[in-house]
Amino acid sequence: MLTLLSAKTIAQQLIYSSSYSNRSQNPWGRLYLGRLYEQTGKGDLAEKIYRHLLRNAINSKIAALARSGLQRLETREKQRLKQAIARANSQPENTKSAVLIIEPVTGENRRQIAQQFAKIVGLDPYTAQIQLPSHHWRLHLTGRLGELQVYGQELREAGIPAFWASLEEIENLRVFQVNYFQAISPQPTVICQNEASQVGTIGFDWSEVAQRVEGRLPIFESVVVLDARGRQQRQEQIQDYVQVCDLHVPNRKCLLRLCNINYQFQDDLALTAGERQEVSNRLKWNNLIDLLNTQLRETPVWSDFTSFGEMALQQAKILVDPTELLGGITSNIHISRRSETDWDPAFQLYSALVFLKTLQHR
Repeated sequence: MLTLLSAKTIAQQLIYSSSYSNRSQNPWGRLYLGRLYEQTGKGDLAEKIYRHLLRNAINSKIAALARSGLQRLETREKQRLKQAIARANSQPENTKSAVLIIEPVTGENRRQIAQQFAKIVGLDPYTAQIQLPSHHWRLHLTGRLGELQVYGQELREAGIPAFWASLEEIENLRVFQVNYFQAISPQPTVICQNEASQVGTIGFDWSEVAQRVEGRLPIFESVVVLDARGRQQRQEQIQDYVQVCDLHVPNRKCLLRLCNINYQFQDDLALTAGERQEVSNRLKWNNLIDLLNTQLRETPVWSDFTSFGEMALQQAKILVDPTELLGGITSNIHISRRSETDWDPAFQLYSALVFLKTLQHR
């Protein structure tokens, strides 16, 4: 095996010697220069040289040595990550269950960033290109908080926006179910219930609302359908949707949750004044959303829950321990259902992640 001194000496002799008219193109010189970079901790430069030699080598021995160099770099990187994860997980506060989210990556550098993504998560470049999100959040990993912090930092350093949160943080967020608005102005006031179903009043300023999160939750019903042979069988199908809207109030570390199926429109005098009683709840809900649009014109609206929810449900199915994700999250959504569905905790997860991401950037 080449020592640091011998690699440096040979590289200098081959690259800078006057006996080589095209010094920078000499493959042996490039190989030893790559080895020099490798031994001095400049892995990125070494990798570029090794990959160039593999693409252009006409000498099978040089190709084999370049391939060995790439394997050494990969092994060294895996060992470095393993050690960093072990150190992070050794801290008691980092043993909590957590999730890692990757945000969309767009632009001209997406292909280069996908290559970095492949190295970090141990995927081939093609698969990494597919898994790197371009439009929606990707729920990439679940596991211990320490491990996900390490991966998250690696992704950020590679130019990939990512963030993480523990399930404990998500569970600790206060969620108040809004029964109705008691007043709209000058200060909005809501009649609401806490997690223990205790009724109270919360007054706040519209300026305190950092963002809204909107979503639709499917309502499933058991219906009779005919199979390919004309036989009757029962299936669960989506018959309708429940509309949910969360108002995030970071200063108070709480979510104000409105739901069209249990919002008490008849008690909301500010909203229903002048309306005919026979107006449908759907129309009343639309009027409520219009009111929020008016009062919160400049407030961001997050409405990409469906894509996130579908992905979260798929991720939950492959987990050995369901409490690692949706099974460990209290939905704080009160809908009368024939059977439980993971769509409810998925919305809680989505809204809580938006909330915690905002806190991280405040």
